[in-house]
Amino acid sequence: MFEQVTRKKAKLRMALMGVSGAGKTLSALYIAYGITGDWSKVALIDTEHERARFYADRSDLGTGRFLYAPFTPPYSPERYKKYVEEGAEAVGEDGVIIIDSFSHAWNNEGGVLEIKDRIAGQQGKNSYTAWAEAGREQNSLVNTILAVNCHTIVTLRSKMDYIMQENDRGKMTPVKVGLAPIQRDDTEYEFDIVMSISRDHTASTSKDTTFLDNFNKIITPDLGKQLAEWLNTGAEPIRCESCGKVIMAQSGKKSNGQLYTRSVEEIINSSMKHLNKKLCFNCYSSEYKAKKEAEKDAAS
Repeated sequence: MFEQVTRKKAKLRMALMGVSGAGKTLSALYIAYGITGDWSKVALIDTEHERARFYADRSDLGTGRFLYAPFTPPYSPERYKKYVEEGAEAVGEDGVIIIDSFSHAWNNEGGVLEIKDRIAGQQGKNSYTAWAEAGREQNSLVNTILAVNCHTIVTLRSKMDYIMQENDRGKMTPVKVGLAPIQRDDTEYEFDIVMSISRDHTASTSKDTTFLDNFNKIITPDLGKQLAEWLNTGAEPIRCESCGKVIMAQSGKKSNGQLYTRSVEEIINSSMKHLNKKLCFNCYSSEYKAKKEAEKDAAS
């Protein structure tokens, strides 16, 4: 019955949640492409009024022509399952399905909440029995998503609120923030990785079973590459020799406003060249600066 445990190859089961404009769709596409390296192995199911079409084949964003299916009401569990199964067949076992978004299956036309209300209105039914039957529909849908033989990413809308926050000029301004995802309360438990994306596009992990400890960055395809290596080969990610954290790709904005991205390979190559150590971006930057200052002091 019991045997010594070993980690095996696995499929990605990820949820990305955030407020409107956070960048859930593009982040999901970047991760999917990083995993596959082939846009034709990415299939996106679009419940968001075909907005994902705006990201197709964009040279400015580095996107290509992925497989695409617009999904219109009703957003019933049975229709979701049909789209998911057809998407899995289209991309194959090395591909990625993106469900954008999974929130519609809960609170939109034809979704689980509507199913519950319809059942409760039937003769001889009540709220308790209605939730039991609607819950089975939800469970069947989640199990279908988790069981397909390919990688899956779902996006979740977040409930929104505003808080007052000080800006860079010292003035208090309203900022949109995300609260709980719009789905059943326990939905996050079903996924191996759950990331929350803020209004400035920075993603952070709220649940992780892989190596994304303390992840707090803008998502790039490099994250998908690292996840694919970890999931497919069981290889442990490279960690910084100074702080011990996993070395991740770095994206940001230069002082002149120009965006930049540094892949894991580029960061490691630079740190090995200049410091002869495998370092994360932050440790490399601080140690390289300290080295240059020491050289300057020695020369003076």
